[in-house]
Amino acid sequence: MYQPPFCVYGIRYFFFWSVNILLLASISSCGADYDTVIQGGRVMDPESGLDSLLNVGIREGQVSAISGDHLDGSEVIDATGLIVAPGFVDLHRHGQSERAYRLQAQDGVTTGLELEIGTPNAATWYSEREDGQLVNYGVSIGHVGVRARAMGDSVLGSGGITARQPASPDQIAETEKLIREGLAQGAIGVGFGSAYTPGATMAEIERMFSVAADLGVTAFIHMRGGLEGLDSTLTAARNVAASLHVVHANSSGGGDILEFLEMIRMAQDEGRDVTTEAYPYGASQTGIQSALFDDWESWDEERFGRHQWVRTGERLNRETFGKYREEGGSIIIHGRTEEMTLAAVTSPLTIVASDGGTGHPRGAGTFARILGRYVREQGALGLMDALARMTIRPTQRLEEFVPAMEKKGRIRVGSDADITVFDPETVIDRATYLEGSLTSDGIEYVLVNGIPVVYEGEIVEGVRPGKAIKAESN
Repeated sequence: MYQPPFCVYGIRYFFFWSVNILLLASISSCGADYDTVIQGGRVMDPESGLDSLLNVGIREGQVSAISGDHLDGSEVIDATGLIVAPGFVDLHRHGQSERAYRLQAQDGVTTGLELEIGTPNAATWYSEREDGQLVNYGVSIGHVGVRARAMGDSVLGSGGITARQPASPDQIAETEKLIREGLAQGAIGVGFGSAYTPGATMAEIERMFSVAADLGVTAFIHMRGGLEGLDSTLTAARNVAASLHVVHANSSGGGDILEFLEMIRMAQDEGRDVTTEAYPYGASQTGIQSALFDDWESWDEERFGRHQWVRTGERLNRETFGKYREEGGSIIIHGRTEEMTLAAVTSPLTIVASDGGTGHPRGAGTFARILGRYVREQGALGLMDALARMTIRPTQRLEEFVPAMEKKGRIRVGSDADITVFDPETVIDRATYLEGSLTSDGIEYVLVNGIPVVYEGEIVEGVRPGKAIKAESN
């Protein structure tokens, strides 16, 4: 286990615990040029195209040198045979708890943001994490929860009764007011789950898109209705000139994924600010009590068997589906083919985003799976392309209105030292649909703001270098 260095009588000692034996790992002068040096790794930076064996010097949480020359560091990480990449940036990370942050870090994620459903109260959300976390964190102000607040619902998530009800003009006005308040509190954009709020008309969604447009932020949406729903969502965003990010193209597009992606490409070709994402698994996850399943009693028997109860791993039938829907909880929905997944993750339109929490393997293994399965094993993606989808592209989606992101997602002098070091020959996900929290292999070192949070593949205990990521005050 990594232990931070300390100085005694002008000598700096580094200690590592391994099988309960205290080992003296290295001794160097306290006057070293850099706090940490990552030595001898293959440094890959998708923004600049840099791909070379180099040393990286880190001082006070930032990259201070990238050089082929020897760098003197108080701490030296030997990255021989490893890839040194910008820390992975996940725009769609529901897991915002201690347990989930640990899974993120061991999958190479240094910044995990909840931008789909978001939060009904940004000030409270940030204050609950203000003492620091393992990784960088941030959130959108969420239409689902804010709408429930405006309508007086005690359930602020996707299971509330008001999700099925139309809002009155006064309630819509109150929703808009609360969204503006959330953005003023630093929320990163506006999150939407129109699939979870069937009571919200497209006119209401369009009005809230206009709020995002007015304040210069992006709308992140889990849209409803397949291709028809995508068309109405794109139209609403176009009508008010809103910046739009459509989450998980793979699950929203399903069997129509090629047509789905083509519609987004056409919108981009028209000059519209529209982007999308994908995760590398064939099953999705959501709450069984949500409005998505209001028609469950009309399903044929075969459909129930596609659903898996997370707590036990059992596949459901009509009886157990009804039982658990009353109870409430998380289910995994199987059904997409590997061809659908491959089309989504290899499309030039998509960035990598996990949609991860806990209970589904995507919460623990999304990024390692891309690198291990789709880069190394299948050759379906080039390594630099895959890294771009994990680092600079999600960063660029945000940096125009989130100044903190201007120093994320790249390795260059002056950037934040959010760095992931992995073994390209062994990196792979281990999490499964039955054991969703197994940590990834091959992620050897992860630094957040210059501080190791993963060292030799293990979580570093007692450190909280992650910082709040907020938009500019609107």
